[in-house]
Amino acid sequence: MTLEELLTLKETALREIGSAADAAELERWRIHYMGRNGLVPALMRQLKEVPAEQRAEFGRETNSLRQAVTGALELRKSALASGAAAAPAGAAAFDFSLPGRWNGVGTLHPVSLVIEEVCGIFARLGFTVADGPDIETSFNNFEALNTPAHHPSMDERDTFWLDDNRLLRTQTSPVQIRVMLSQPPPVRIVNPGRCYRRDTTDATHSANFHQIEGLYVDTDPVSLADLKSTLAHFAREMMGPDVKVRFRPHFFPFTEPSVEVDFSCHVCGGSGCRVCKQSGWIEIAGAGMVDPRVYAKVGYPADCYGYAFGMGVERIAMIKYGITDIRLLYENDLRYLRQFG
Repeated sequence: MTLEELLTLKETALREIGSAADAAELERWRIHYMGRNGLVPALMRQLKEVPAEQRAEFGRETNSLRQAVTGALELRKSALASGAAAAPAGAAAFDFSLPGRWNGVGTLHPVSLVIEEVCGIFARLGFTVADGPDIETSFNNFEALNTPAHHPSMDERDTFWLDDNRLLRTQTSPVQIRVMLSQPPPVRIVNPGRCYRRDTTDATHSANFHQIEGLYVDTDPVSLADLKSTLAHFAREMMGPDVKVRFRPHFFPFTEPSVEVDFSCHVCGGSGCRVCKQSGWIEIAGAGMVDPRVYAKVGYPADCYGYAFGMGVERIAMIKYGITDIRLLYENDLRYLRQFG
């Protein structure tokens, strides 16, 4: 046998062993190649008949053949024993006696659904999405937003303070400060994100929640009427064409004047029910005209005009989807969350 024939025999042996469909066929191939009278032992016995100048190379190739066949036999034996070789080598194995496997289709979380919908509504009004870090400076979270040093929100009982005068942001408003510090007006952004406060978790509160805030600042006049029309449009897009919007005077350190924004109850249509506590209205957002002192903190000219608003994502999700307990959103119960897909 020549060296070329030896290499061809090696390829043939590996292919035939690898295609063995069961243990009986594999044993036949073992006897054929490695049995006492098999091809490989016969080749080993013929080494003494090979010319001296070719004997070393022929011996190496014959030994390589023996090792390759032995390894292929062991590998195929293991595959057959594990049941992974019901099909020929190289083909995908499948046990047709197994029951079918159900692979669940992933769905977006209710919080993600609300964020996407809200951002989409404001994007159609010309707002872009901005983002910022969860760990903020005291300046961005409080001072630049005109929050006085004695304000209760700055107390350690309300805010998660870290080292170096940093904190876990209590609102997404610091993103607005970062944007104004980085670019001149006009600015028209919405900024969704996580917030953190030292709240005791119950049916309507959580220490970790989400907000979406918006900011529109320009050197051209922007009025409270613009704010009201923007939020009224958002209400109709989010809750339906029949929703009504109510604005009530309020106070926030970074806006003046400030308002609370209520939507008519989507459950009872404003007639009064358990969801709206018989009032016919549901509080949704806080808003107002940006206080001029905020412009001074970020270096904007005094003749700027603008408004800001903010709303809780979980609150909108609970109202929109009829969720009675905020904790249901974070228990990771797929049976519950799957219904929102």
